[in-house]
Amino acid sequence: MATSHAKQTASDRPAELALSLTEALQRERVVPRFVDSYVVENGRQALQVHAGLYRDLLALIQREALLAMTVRALEVVATGPETGGRTKSRSLTRKNAAVFRRKLLAAFTHQQKWTAGDALDFQKDLQIYEELLARSSPLRRIRKPFEAASHPFVDRCAFVLDSSFLEKARLAASRALFELEELAAALAAQVLVYRSR
Repeated sequence: MATSHAKQTASDRPAELALSLTEALQRERVVPRFVDSYVVENGRQALQVHAGLYRDLLALIQREALLAMTVRALEVVATGPETGGRTKSRSLTRKNAAVFRRKLLAAFTHQQKWTAGDALDFQKDLQIYEELLARSSPLRRIRKPFEAASHPFVDRCAFVLDSSFLEKARLAASRALFELEELAAALAAQVLVYRSR
């Protein structure tokens, strides 16, 4: 009985993580704060003039933010959450990580009420993110505050946000990315805490 409950709980982890990521993205308002602060800091009020276009801009960047958070959360799932002290977290096998990923994407599809096309588009974009990050992983290093991160979220959001001031938009997107990745890592570690018990 306890074993079946443990298996049920473990199988619910992807759905729990999907819900945590989407709720945190809404609750913390990372994307609206990112866009609004960019507008104020750079005097780009034209980005907010048309309510419909502004809503579309937020929706596009929100989707990119969910992609960035999902990539980071899946990294934590695959490698195991970082723990302080002497306790060592275990990483998932490649097979189990793939199963978790598949269930997480299915949970997003269900929770977001995506069509099959929407789900495939998200999955394809997630794969692009992962491939680009895998290519640049040896180059990942701590960057200086005035440097933009080498990350697909930064490039895609900067282009969507303000292509005429691309470098300023990239720096702002880098700051938002840091916040998104920290939030995703914390949520993934919280959901996966059962593995260290």
